[in-house]
Order: sequence, then structure tokens, then C-alpha cells
Amino acid sequence: MKSTMLALAAFVFTFVGVAYAIEKVDLKDIKCMMNLKSPAKEDKSSDWKEGKVYFCCGNCLASFEKDKKAKAAQANHQLIATKQVEQQACPFSGGKLNAEQKVEFKGATISFCCGNCKAKAEKMSDEDKVAKLFGEEAYDKSKFKKVAAK
Repeated sequence: MKSTMLALAAFVFTFVGVAYAIEKVDLKDIKCMMNLKSPAKEDKSSDWKEGKVYFCCGNCLASFEKDKKAKAAQANHQLIATKQVEQQACPFSGGKLNAEQKVEFKGATISFCCGNCKAKAEKMSDEDKVAKLFGEEAYDKSKFKKVAAK
């Protein structure tokens, strides 16, 4: 009985340790989505879709918590930039991705189905890129999925 309990305890500690390692996000070069000049901190986070988004301080976190929908595009951008999710389709057409047709925007890489969609994105202002590449409609059309544990 005692050996069974010890084995169970060892399993639980191992599982928790593996789960923590999988969930750990690399925040190097990641800025707070509310204050783009300040680095994001691991202990200032909020659950968002299939992952977490990170902030520089409790005030930014509280502001996000009050109205998450208002900052959905920025939160989606951070999920992508932190590689917590991976893109499955073009944000404009919903079509199959072409690995050669991609753009980088503030740490997040977005791929497209063709050169026309890529060119369309490249011509956008930064404000339009946030809304049209990371907004809810584009996020859904891109069919982002949580990155599988390695």
C-alpha cells in the first residue's frame, strides 16, 4: 500500500512538472499588449483562448480583464507572437497556406495562400494590420490551433 502511494505521488509530481514545462512561454522580446514599451511579465497574465496573454503590471492586467473583447486583436497577436498557437489557413481567403508567402509584424509571423494576399497585407497601415490580421474574423478564418506539446 505504501509503495503504491509513493508511486502515485511520484507520478503526480512528474505530471505537474511536465505540464508546467509545456505551458512555459518564452517572453523574451514580448511587450505588454497594453503598454507596448514595457516588457511582459510571466506573473502578470490572463487566460485567453487556447493560451495566456501577458502584461507588464497589475494595472494593465486589470484593464484587460475589464473588457477583453476590446483588446481581442492585440491578445490574438500576442498568442501568435509567443507561439502558443499555430496558423492553419490564410486570414483573408481561408485557403491553404503557402510557406513562402508570409509577413512578420511585431514578432508575429502570418502566412498567406498566395502573393496577392501577402501584398494586400503589406500595403496596410499598422493599425489595419492589427485589426485585419489579428482581429477575431481573421483569427477564426486562419483556424489557429493550440501548439501541440513536444
